[in-house]
Amino acid sequence: MSELNGSNVELKDRIRQRLLDKRDPALFEGNQADKRLNLREAVRRVLEEDRVIIPGSEMARLVREISDEVVGLGPLEELLRDPRITEVMINAPDNIYVEMGGRIQRAWVSLDSEAQVLHLIERVIGPLGLRIDESQPYVEARLPDGSRLHAIIPPLSIHGPAVTIRRFSALPFTYDSLAANETVTEPMVRFLDAAVRARMNIIISGGTGSGKTTLLNVLSSSIPEHERLITIEDAAELRLAREHVVSLEARPANIEGRGLVTVRDLLRNALRMRPDRIIVGEVRGGEALDMLQAMNTGHEGSLSTCHANSPADLLVRLETMVMMAELGLAPGPVRQQIAAALDLIVHTSRLQDSSRKVVRITEVRGLSDRGLELVDVFRFRAAGLDDEGRVVGRCEVGNPPACLDRIAAAGVVDLVWGNS
Repeated sequence: MSELNGSNVELKDRIRQRLLDKRDPALFEGNQADKRLNLREAVRRVLEEDRVIIPGSEMARLVREISDEVVGLGPLEELLRDPRITEVMINAPDNIYVEMGGRIQRAWVSLDSEAQVLHLIERVIGPLGLRIDESQPYVEARLPDGSRLHAIIPPLSIHGPAVTIRRFSALPFTYDSLAANETVTEPMVRFLDAAVRARMNIIISGGTGSGKTTLLNVLSSSIPEHERLITIEDAAELRLAREHVVSLEARPANIEGRGLVTVRDLLRNALRMRPDRIIVGEVRGGEALDMLQAMNTGHEGSLSTCHANSPADLLVRLETMVMMAELGLAPGPVRQQIAAALDLIVHTSRLQDSSRKVVRITEVRGLSDRGLELVDVFRFRAAGLDDEGRVVGRCEVGNPPACLDRIAAAGVVDLVWGNS
């Protein structure tokens, strides 16, 4: 019998290889927790066969490292277990970065080779029926915990495979937590809560990583419990704080180029599923027309997000995306559709200090001779940085919006402009 130090890499590699050579199907059955329990028992049997004794703490570490490699994502598992990390970015096997606390920094782990990076990608996308190769050199997929993975490989990625994993908080955000983070102010919270309950059509705009999806999840908590929600996404990310939810997810084409289901296809199906509200995770293309038509035909209270640099830019993007539907619509009718469908634009931004903030809540007042008329209801104005490098500023409250009449008509009477 021999005693082993847990840092012995040779033993770990030997055990891992023996487990892989056996290809015991029991190791890969069940959920992730079951797989790790099965693997622990398998490691224990190998150690007994080799007459090796190690301390309990070293045994736990050995099992964790081996299970990370055999049924997990290898060294990345250590990063994915850290609740402070919101993004993992693999530029090269030995060049990995993470976003922690809103700031990007070099990770303390590395991978052995490009082959290991490709193996990790295949481990995620294989069970989902997806592929990545020279004919399809990029892919989006969802991890078991809901995190989103994007991978791109050569020849599109010049210096080898690149992977980005965006993680989402295990604990859902609430209005209170957003207010505590100073993402929104208390008057904004009361206004947005009232607007959602009054079934106003709202699009959240902003740049990548500005908190659009998080805010959409929070707004859903204002929807009455009895309403039926249909969510439509390219890759499922929404975690709505409601029970009566049907979640739909688009599907890419298979290897033969068949089976493609677009967001637009799902939107048309959703209209036949008796929705009280339709929530589109993100509008990117021709589905913008179907969403606007749904808002205009009895599905008030719909919510969505869209990449844009400002509320005005959002309207231009919507107009462009409607044109992508290739129905030969003229700009005039398209703007009329937007003016009739859309009530509010909530614009989020990631500021200089990496904090995320709702910087504008804008009302779409309608269509005038000058085009679509926008009026800011709330606007955050930055005044600079404090001694700790944080952005400081103030939230300006505009004149009472025209939608206050609709909010009052819907029975939402706890919003008093000027005293909010």
